[in-house]
Amino acid sequence: MTKLKFKVIGVMSGTSLDGIDLAYISFDEKATIEFEILKAETVSYSDTWKTKLENLVDLNSEELQDLDADYSELLANEIQNFIDTNAIEEIDFIASHGHTALHRPDLGYTLQIGNQKSISSKLNLPLICDFRVQDVKLGGQGAPLVPIGDLLLFSDFEYCINLGGFANVSFQDNGQRVAYDICPVNIVFNYFSSELGQAFDNSGNLAKSGQLQPSLLDILNSNDYFESSYPKSLGLEWVKSEVFPILINSGYSQIDILRTYCEHIAMQIVNQFNNVNKKDKVLFTGGGVYNTFLMSRIQDLTEATVVIPSNELVEYKEALIFGLLGGLKYLGRNNCLSSVTGASKNHSSGVIYKP
Repeated sequence: MTKLKFKVIGVMSGTSLDGIDLAYISFDEKATIEFEILKAETVSYSDTWKTKLENLVDLNSEELQDLDADYSELLANEIQNFIDTNAIEEIDFIASHGHTALHRPDLGYTLQIGNQKSISSKLNLPLICDFRVQDVKLGGQGAPLVPIGDLLLFSDFEYCINLGGFANVSFQDNGQRVAYDICPVNIVFNYFSSELGQAFDNSGNLAKSGQLQPSLLDILNSNDYFESSYPKSLGLEWVKSEVFPILINSGYSQIDILRTYCEHIAMQIVNQFNNVNKKDKVLFTGGGVYNTFLMSRIQDLTEATVVIPSNELVEYKEALIFGLLGGLKYLGRNNCLSSVTGASKNHSSGVIYKP
């Protein structure tokens, strides 16, 4: 079996719209897969692009195609800037998640923009992308995709949780890797923070100053999704139909909504840990880790050991793992697990474009 030995740029854009994460990574597979994040940067979206991406679900097919072309050009430009600024010379390929525009695996489709061959042509580098579509065609959720990276790179932890636009969890269950989305996180926090004139809830200070509203908390916790079995995943459409109407029409202030929703997130996350003890280590990554009030509520509600790694890993773990997915695809090795997504088989997902 050919082993992973690549230098890759991993590219990730999440639903929280924090920006485009770019990570230059070296992989070297020995007894285990060793990695090093050599350079990393997050490029913030302009207000114009943020507005466009917030409203993707409202576009028709022609508008989506146009935006896909524009977004692919944006990614190509930002990747080139990243290469030039850091004087990066040795690159085997680009591995890009793109940005999720539509995600309805229950209806048999998913769409990520920013996965066009034009990126490869403009950069004169191979591009590996579009990791979700094949899995949906095989009957899977097309998400989450990160758990194989958790398995191969972070197996020392009983649970791996990422707090981004959504919270998702990955762990071993009866010898198989399983993973799923838990609940929305920064999508909701950022929306109500912006209503208060702040781009995000810095350290959770807004939520901390609010009053917990038990009746609203009960409604949030009663959604059928939380009782449904995995595999399962969430998209922006679900948030707009199942979460925002409840919160917006609750009659409570934004501050109280943030406090109550923070408690909802903490409870749903801790609900994933069955029979934990203090020896169980839970790795937390993603921008939500910087919400210290949320993290304190999680820690208060669980006996497990909460581990927050370096800022570099907190911020770029997903870009790192998409680099890994690209390397596995390049070698024709499985990078998508049926135990995670519910697809009919394990498979090597993604598309390879060459300039």
